[in-house]
Amino acid sequence: MDSLLKRIFDIVTAAAGLLLALPLIGLCWTIAAIDTRSNGFFIQKRIGRHGRVIHVCKIKTMYPGDSRRSPIASRNAAVITGSGRFFRKYKLDELPQLFNVLLGSMSIVGPRPDVPGYADRLEGGDRIILQLRPGITGPASIKYKNEEEILASMDDPLAYNDQVIWPDKVRLNKEYIRNYSLLRDFGYILQTLFGRGPHEHP
Repeated sequence: MDSLLKRIFDIVTAAAGLLLALPLIGLCWTIAAIDTRSNGFFIQKRIGRHGRVIHVCKIKTMYPGDSRRSPIASRNAAVITGSGRFFRKYKLDELPQLFNVLLGSMSIVGPRPDVPGYADRLEGGDRIILQLRPGITGPASIKYKNEEEILASMDDPLAYNDQVIWPDKVRLNKEYIRNYSLLRDFGYILQTLFGRGPHEHP
């Protein structure tokens, strides 16, 4: 993998994306701030490259200071704001992560940055995933774009996530690294934005 070429691609793409998305980010921030009566941005600790903690910026979708939050998103339905449901459905809450990409803690395409307790516990050959900057989108994100709905339909969403979804994401992310190309990254971006691109993981 040509990490320099990937980084240049990230910088150019994130800068262009921010130029286009800044008005939308500003609008979402304003709506979230009004809805939650707090700062419309939410900073969350996630696991980044080499297992280090990074701080990911998102549009706030839940009421602040609620102790009922769970790492499994489907369990947070009761504390998600009205605007938050809309932002999550159309992934608008992810847009501020373009700042993370520009600053170097994330990539446009790559494994999603997980909360502590998952990626930082990878073992053996699975730790190859931690060699990459985490991404805004990627093959695992595309396959599980409706992850919240899937987990909400399960009797035990935590067990299903740990036993089915998480291992499959690890597999997809390892395949992404083994088969990496800049053209594939571009395809994943198109697939994320428009539902078109390489359909390698139906």
